[in-house]
Amino acid sequence: MADRTHKYHAEATVLHGDLIHPLMQEIKPQTNVKLAEHGGYLSEHAEPYRLEGVVSFDRAYTQTAGNDNDRKPERGWNTLVTSVVEGLNILEVVTADRVIGQIATHHPQDGYIPRIHFLGTRFENLRIAGHPVKIYLHPGHPYHLDHPESDTPYTQHPGFLERVKSHFDRISGSEGVPEKLLERYNQLPATSEKEESIECSLVTQVEDLPFGRCYGHVIDIPDFGKIHLAVVKITHSDYGPSHYDKNKNVWKKTFVDLKMIYLDLGCTATGTATVVNPIINGQSYP
Repeated sequence: MADRTHKYHAEATVLHGDLIHPLMQEIKPQTNVKLAEHGGYLSEHAEPYRLEGVVSFDRAYTQTAGNDNDRKPERGWNTLVTSVVEGLNILEVVTADRVIGQIATHHPQDGYIPRIHFLGTRFENLRIAGHPVKIYLHPGHPYHLDHPESDTPYTQHPGFLERVKSHFDRISGSEGVPEKLLERYNQLPATSEKEESIECSLVTQVEDLPFGRCYGHVIDIPDFGKIHLAVVKITHSDYGPSHYDKNKNVWKKTFVDLKMIYLDLGCTATGTATVVNPIINGQSYP
């Protein structure tokens, strides 16, 4: 790998957001860790946290790791990021024993687009107002994304786009689905000169919801707000000539953002918050 180098980037938080009501306060990133560009290992643990009676957890930890892989034929660079919260309680409405978000990538020595999987990702005993809710992840879990060939981005990869379309069909097929959700989770990638991105979820089905409505992976609770589960956003950027084929332009950087719980609160409380948020964004040069 002497002809190429890799700059690692991985970051994890267990909680951040902005509240407007019942109190106006920024929730600063809790248990935040960032991996150094040269890789290595970093972790952080947190003791019990409580923000008034709005949000609390008993324990949390994050970890990031990056290392070179010289073993053939998998030569390249591996990155792992994990975020875990235990004993979660949000306004006595959303509770969970554990929520784990994990992303792992392998950047190959030849090429730019990494292989991605979410091996440890899961919800343990998620409850709404004390009622257990069943959360089903993609049937191919650990949601190992088929690695595109010839540096094709995930935003253009037929296999991944079919998964995204199936996910959108589940949302659009729900009765009374809000227009904003259809716009946000449209199965078509958003494209500009600087980047190309797509957003979906690892959740395929929610069962045993005690009340409210469910639109795919989004739970809408009256007098509380919307709960978006396991939202994944993949963004490609840095478009330019390939190191291997100067006549071919490719996306050289891939950003993966996993939000295990995204809260859009309304009525009893207002504001937004993200619970368990690992991010990976490394890049190989040239």
